[in-house]
Amino acid sequence: MFFQEPTPDTSGYMIAGYVVAFIVMGLYVASLYLRNRNLNRDMAMLEEMDKPTVTMEPKQPKKKPAKSATKSVTKWGRKKQP
Repeated sequence: MFFQEPTPDTSGYMIAGYVVAFIVMGLYVASLYLRNRNLNRDMAMLEEMDKPTVTMEPKQPKKKPAKSATKSVTKWGRKKQP
């Protein structure tokens, strides 16, 4: 009596579960692809905005740095004193 009932056929539910799982994974992969594409676009835009702009102002001559009054004395740089 107890073991006379056959095992129910649930293969349809298994196939439906796999279909749903693969659809969810496909949507996730598509989301990752779109996010990566948008991130690359944003990075390119920020790099373009970060570039220095060309100005039409006349260039000023560069000033030479002032020489220091004190020089470092090293083993090789010492001068012989008379």
